[in-house]
Amino acid sequence: MPDVGLPSDPAAQTGAAPPPRRRWVSPLLRRILLLNILPPALLAAAMLYLDQYQNGLLAAEVEAMRTQARIYAGGIAEAATRMQDDRAVLVPEIARPLLRRLVDPSPNTQARLFDNTGLVVADSRVREGAGGAVVTEPLAPPEPRGAFSLTVAGLYDRLLSLLPRGSRPDVEVDVNPDAPSFDWQPNLGPDRREELRLALEGGVTPYIRRTADGRLLVSVAEPARRGNQPVGIVLLTREAREVDQRLFEIRASVLGIFGVALVVTVALSFYLAQTLASPIMQLAGSAAAMRQGEGRAGSVPPGLLRREDEIGILARDLQSAARALWARIDTNERFAADVAHELRNPLTSVRSAIETLRRIENPEQQRRLLAIIAEDAVRMDRLIADISDSSRVDAELSRTVAVPVDVAPILATLAELHLATRKPEDPEVLLEAPAEGLTVRGVEGRLVQVFRNLLGNALSFSPAQGRVCVRARPAGAMVEVVVEDEGPGIPEAKLEHIFERFYSERPSGERFGQHSGLGLSICRQIVEGLRGTIAAENRRDAAGKVVGARFIVRLPVA
Repeated sequence: MPDVGLPSDPAAQTGAAPPPRRRWVSPLLRRILLLNILPPALLAAAMLYLDQYQNGLLAAEVEAMRTQARIYAGGIAEAATRMQDDRAVLVPEIARPLLRRLVDPSPNTQARLFDNTGLVVADSRVREGAGGAVVTEPLAPPEPRGAFSLTVAGLYDRLLSLLPRGSRPDVEVDVNPDAPSFDWQPNLGPDRREELRLALEGGVTPYIRRTADGRLLVSVAEPARRGNQPVGIVLLTREAREVDQRLFEIRASVLGIFGVALVVTVALSFYLAQTLASPIMQLAGSAAAMRQGEGRAGSVPPGLLRREDEIGILARDLQSAARALWARIDTNERFAADVAHELRNPLTSVRSAIETLRRIENPEQQRRLLAIIAEDAVRMDRLIADISDSSRVDAELSRTVAVPVDVAPILATLAELHLATRKPEDPEVLLEAPAEGLTVRGVEGRLVQVFRNLLGNALSFSPAQGRVCVRARPAGAMVEVVVEDEGPGIPEAKLEHIFERFYSERPSGERFGQHSGLGLSICRQIVEGLRGTIAAENRRDAAGKVVGARFIVRLPVA
């Protein structure tokens, strides 16, 4: 026989999906990490964007330098000028050493003195060396930075290049890194008359820029006046190292805090994933095992069942659903076996009657055999109808939405119907129930079937001209309906078995095969499907003698 190439995977043979594969980083973990990391990352980015704080530091630096420049200008105007024709004249020979002495306590500061025409008169960085040579002192080198500080500064500069930058009020900014590092201030030479005029009037805007070697330079200009007469301009330039140092410290602190927060966030995210994603994957694996027929006694891990959170609720519900499913499968298997057994009896009788009918020629015997075949056919038809009704009950109740139903009118209608068709020798039905107000949640057609079945069952067991009492009343959160007869009662050992399928306990004298044994089973299916209960017990007199049977139905109030 040729090989037809059947798949070797059991899941492929059954058409079931393969169990979910475990991933090192699940989509849920990625979402948890993203949601947990995003807020501290945004906070760190916002705190690294410290323009407002930097502006405050620069404003304080500018104000301090303006005060210092005014002091220098006042000292030079008083000590390095002379009166000539009632006009103050600047004396460069006196101004140069005085300017150097004033700037000496500030190593990172350079001062220049311009006269009223814009020419440089004195420079604190220019000194007279040996032999009258002019020596220009080099700038102090930038403070060395470690690899970490360079990395932080580089990352910060890249970040700021992507963000919008606001302008600093009252500050002129130059961010050209290609400017030479020795040119510490804008040109105030004679070719720039407007800036010269503004400087003599004290209206030059402070000037801030960063050089190619990373220096942050601040320049301010203040006029030197003697009386009300301007004698020159003091241009003061300083490297704002403290501003950069404080900003770096804050950035490093922010990044350190962010690093700690990141580690804690990742650890908490993995912990959260272990308590959420991993149990969900275990539940998915359990569901896949159940789908493939494994875990009949329960494949959900016990640890998940013991949890008191939503995962535990889901695990217990999954376990309950699996057990209910297996119970339904077992019930269907037993039902199929019972149906086969119950149908086999009338079929065997029909087959035996047909075989006998072929061998005999007596017309009277043939008529009796044909009557047996007809009765068995009717019995099988009734049995098949009841089996079909029983199999439809669960499906119908699962599809139909329960609505408020008042059972009092149903009971009254059944009692009136019996009264209208009652023969003199038939039992009497006594109803003790209010006209309305016994509202339950259910399906009206199925409730009618339950009460009609119980009432018919009680009438069939009651003696001639006996009484069947039907009582209905509210009982807390339930509505209780009791059906009592005056029959022989129910064997004590059979009080629970009478609700099983195909079980029949009929009165003596009744012909065999008139009932399928599914009536009470269908009643229990309907009542329990509506979240109610049904039970049977015997009625007894004062001496303890059985005087009838009692069926009690309880349904939840709507």
